[in-house]
Amino acid sequence: MTRSPARVLLASALSAGTLLTAAGCANEGILHQVTSAPSPSAVRTPAAHASPAAAPVLTPAQAQAALITDADLGAPWSPTQGTATWRDTLLKAKTNTPDCQRLLDALYADELLGTPATTQAVTALDDTDDEAQLRYQVAAFTPADVDRTLAWLKTLPQKCANFTATTTRSGVQTVQVTEVTLPNVGDTREGLHLTLTGTTPEGDQSTLTLYTAAVRIGDDTITITTGGLGNVPVDATGRALEIGAQRLTDVQKQGRVQI
Repeated sequence: MTRSPARVLLASALSAGTLLTAAGCANEGILHQVTSAPSPSAVRTPAAHASPAAAPVLTPAQAQAALITDADLGAPWSPTQGTATWRDTLLKAKTNTPDCQRLLDALYADELLGTPATTQAVTALDDTDDEAQLRYQVAAFTPADVDRTLAWLKTLPQKCANFTATTTRSGVQTVQVTEVTLPNVGDTREGLHLTLTGTTPEGDQSTLTLYTAAVRIGDDTITITTGGLGNVPVDATGRALEIGAQRLTDVQKQGRVQI
């Protein structure tokens, strides 16, 4: 299998028309109460509006509304039929390098940024043509914690460029980690491309390809992992992030519930 270059471009050439337009934010403000009676000669004007103060997190319904769908990516993507088998056979693995072990554990647990502090929503899609799977999460984390984790992810193409990992069911895998260039969305972002090369439990040669990324947009984050044992569509990750970042931004403009 031909290996991907050290930096894989994910940004897709989306036209502005493919992105969802921002929905109108009705009731965006709150009415100011009149604390003193106006003078008889005063002209009555509509009450002024002010944006509500933002709470730290989205509501569960808002997080759900910020997810992408299979319709956003088009055929052959469809709602998932279940967890991919390669998760247990290849990602459940051990290595001697702490940073590389932390990465494998995070990918296996689907917690690239750790456990969400509060609200989260998750969806998964299958590419039935290439037998790839995409997992997409919107969640709230402390921004400073996210930025620290993204800074750590940025070091992994050097710390974990090449290493071996012993799986529970597929023996030793050779792992390569490189950086990917993501669409210029959100406040900060980081992405990685991984390949795990070895053999299946049946003794056949296999290569698992993974693209994983995280984007922080204000107090909320998007994390995505796309992977498979065949041809993994590289453009799916970039497209999902472009559409998803715009959708999350639109949801954020609706304001947040006070907590």
